[in-house]
Amino acid sequence: MGDARRRRVRAFLSDELRQLTTIQASDRAWQMPLGAALSSGLPLVAGAALGRIGDGLVASLGGLVFLYLPATSLARRMVALLACAFGMLACHTLGMLGGLWPPAIVPALVAITILVTMTCRIYALGPPGSLFFVMAAAIGAYSPVTAAELPRMASLIGFGSLLACAVGFVHSVFMLRRHAPQPQAPLPAVAFDDVVLDAVVIGAAVGVSLLAAQAMALPKPYWVPVSCLAVIQGVSLRAVWHRQLQRVLGTAAGVTLSWGLLSLPLGGWSVAALVMLLTFLIEMLVVRHYALAVVLITPLTILLAEAATLGQAAPSALVQARFVDTLLGCAIGLSGGWCLHDPRLRATAGAWLRRLAPGRARER
Repeated sequence: MGDARRRRVRAFLSDELRQLTTIQASDRAWQMPLGAALSSGLPLVAGAALGRIGDGLVASLGGLVFLYLPATSLARRMVALLACAFGMLACHTLGMLGGLWPPAIVPALVAITILVTMTCRIYALGPPGSLFFVMAAAIGAYSPVTAAELPRMASLIGFGSLLACAVGFVHSVFMLRRHAPQPQAPLPAVAFDDVVLDAVVIGAAVGVSLLAAQAMALPKPYWVPVSCLAVIQGVSLRAVWHRQLQRVLGTAAGVTLSWGLLSLPLGGWSVAALVMLLTFLIEMLVVRHYALAVVLITPLTILLAEAATLGQAAPSALVQARFVDTLLGCAIGLSGGWCLHDPRLRATAGAWLRRLAPGRARER
């Protein structure tokens, strides 16, 4: 029995090492990462030029819309990008509205996560799926804005989203001259459990992670649900485990890089250049090796969160807080992933939700 257990442990460790050292093949052309870098970086360039780097950061969040660009015809590409732009604007604005009354933040983020996850499942929206919409809502919820500032903040993220659509249009025209568009796949038949049950479990995990961050009085609590969601989105429990392991290891290496970058005398222009460079490298790596991409995602997220206040806090405190956020979010995401993929829990929760759902929804 002891020998059998040791063999299973060795096989498990060997598989984990293989997963961590395997570089996946990818046909992603460099033009797509370049478009992503421009979409996220140009608002920061404008903010640096105008001396309003904080506004540039809000607009750069809308630039994430570019990452949802499909490989279909030009018309379908633009419809998809504009729909995602509206979703990004709505999520960020709803997050800011919830943040005006702190007790509403957790329920608001849970509701947004459930609705966005259901929408992504129904319309088969591929990676990064609901991640950036929920991230926009979480960041908006903890933005120090008043009710009078809401229209201006919403217009900033709207500007960033429309800029991403413009970059996506130019990118699409260029790429479609060289590559034929992929056909539009029909929407898959959706099942109740895949849409409603999964969305509710994911939303609950995101809510628990944010409650835990608040209970621990973490300085940047919104990064905890973002890390949780990034992990729990795996298609299987094994995928969830691999994702959380790679995220933790990548973040552990990324905090060292972050500390080095934050120790430099950074200004608005240098932050904009670094954000564009890191975004380009991340989009080149994320489809090949997730852990290597996370090494760069860590300093990128810290720069985006702290660019307006660089120099006001010690770099070691910032990177330590980021690592704690990631550990907590990954732990809760892994637990949520176990609940999401456990057959008995799915059967029990699914039966309970079906009793609450309208008759037509229960039939699917």
